[in-house]
Amino acid sequence: MTSAVRAAEQLTDGDWHRLHPATPLLKGGIALLAIAGVLIANLRERIIEGFFGGGPSDDDPISLLYDNGLLGWALLILLGGVLLTMVGFYVSWRMHEFRVTDEVVEVRSGILFRTNRKGRLDRIQGINIMRPFVARLFGAAKLEVNVAGQNANVQLSYLRSKDADTLRREILLLASGKRAERAGVSAGVPATDATLHGTRGVSAPDGTGQPADGHPAEGHRTAFLEERAREFLSPELDPDAAPPESVVTIPVGRLIGSILLSGFTIAILLVILVGIPIVVATGSYWLLLPVLPGLIGSIGFYVSRVMRSLRYSIAGTPDGIRVGYGLLSTSNDTLPPGRIHAVEVHQPLLWRIPGWWSIRITKASSSVGQSAAAQASSELLPVGTLGDVARVLGLILPEFVGETSTSLIRTGMLGRGAPDDGFVNAPRRGRILRPLSWRRTGFAIDPTALLLRTGAVWRHLVIVPHARLQSIALKQGPLERALRIARVHAHTVAGPVNSELPGVDREVAVQLYLDLAASAAQSDRTDRTHRWNAGAAELIAEFEGSAGADGEVVTDGAPSREEPR
Repeated sequence: MTSAVRAAEQLTDGDWHRLHPATPLLKGGIALLAIAGVLIANLRERIIEGFFGGGPSDDDPISLLYDNGLLGWALLILLGGVLLTMVGFYVSWRMHEFRVTDEVVEVRSGILFRTNRKGRLDRIQGINIMRPFVARLFGAAKLEVNVAGQNANVQLSYLRSKDADTLRREILLLASGKRAERAGVSAGVPATDATLHGTRGVSAPDGTGQPADGHPAEGHRTAFLEERAREFLSPELDPDAAPPESVVTIPVGRLIGSILLSGFTIAILLVILVGIPIVVATGSYWLLLPVLPGLIGSIGFYVSRVMRSLRYSIAGTPDGIRVGYGLLSTSNDTLPPGRIHAVEVHQPLLWRIPGWWSIRITKASSSVGQSAAAQASSELLPVGTLGDVARVLGLILPEFVGETSTSLIRTGMLGRGAPDDGFVNAPRRGRILRPLSWRRTGFAIDPTALLLRTGAVWRHLVIVPHARLQSIALKQGPLERALRIARVHAHTVAGPVNSELPGVDREVAVQLYLDLAASAAQSDRTDRTHRWNAGAAELIAEFEGSAGADGEVVTDGAPSREEPR
């Protein structure tokens, strides 16, 4: 067993542990260094005058302090402020602890005002590891446990980079319900701070713990630099982490092409080709004042989008679906089985010629502040071909994708609403409400999922697993009642995927309502993806222990959980 695995297992022993020693510097010290740089830059004239002569101006603050005999006091106050800040950072690091038990991931922090945050393992929706560029220089990473609920995520900022990867694996192992033996950890041997905090030395081949050349400091520095260089140069996805046939990547050319063929580009071209000539013709040049900053800012949008999506990869690993991306600052998200509540496959109009598609998902978690990493995690496949879509759907919905379902998916993506294409299509009388897309509007029911097809200009296919349905609703407006049609809304947790189907025949909608209610109730009783690696005996015991304890609440014809899994 490697030292990294042993350290991660020690971090999940249920005891309290501290974060990476560089955490205070990474969370607040960088700002202090920036302030110090600004002060030094402002004092450069004073430094130059000290070497080459010249008199300071009358309003120079240092001269005023010196003339009034306050320079020494000012230096003491500055030194005291720096010392207090360093002490505050140290105490904050000492008071910031976390622990991982068989039930929860818990973090407590704060000096004057204490904060305690817990995330239940059976509510974990995924684990994200972010490595900002500066943190990578220190060999640190931020681990965020995504938990079902609004702003319920638990962050560990920061951990040793290698410990973050192995700790994620251990947390997912505990969350899966599997009770693995800790063969490499002795219950009677406590872990040292050096082991837990990632400050271990590099062992020599002879096992003495000292570098073979006899110079510990030099050996540690060399090993540290080699490890940082290896992390920067290594691929974002370890080749041994997943079988090659399960890995989906995005070529750089396709990525750039998809951004150039986006709606954002169309808006910019309209402004340049239409707006600017109108401004020149009318002489209203003042209209360029609000437009030019937006055009300049669009350059930053393109650069950030490309940089964020470089080295994008999706792979099926033993821990779940792993999505990684980023060049300088990297991020990778691992989604356990059964944590996706809705999937949308969509195609913008300009992507039809190259045949590109995009996939986004809805999860039962929301990151604090809606960070860029959290927003990017909902876009599972930024751009891909039909083959890429099939492989990704096979990874995230393995129980759904089969021979029959694959045909339904392809029909839902490319079909034009033929009577015998496997979908129940909208009636012709509904075309007055959807003149362009009424032919493609329809649904299909698979034993494990509901498929909703909409859109003629922008194609959409939504897949909702029966086990993730929260409730079903039927809606009708005055005009819809006159046309004898209705809207069906398959409720899931809040997210970017819209699972509403308009223009369904009224009688068909009522039957769909009843069928989905029955399927959702049955799937909810048999679904055990929240403990996906638990043994049969553990699942039976859990099911018998919970039967009758938390009764089902029926809303709009389907069981609704207070806390979505």
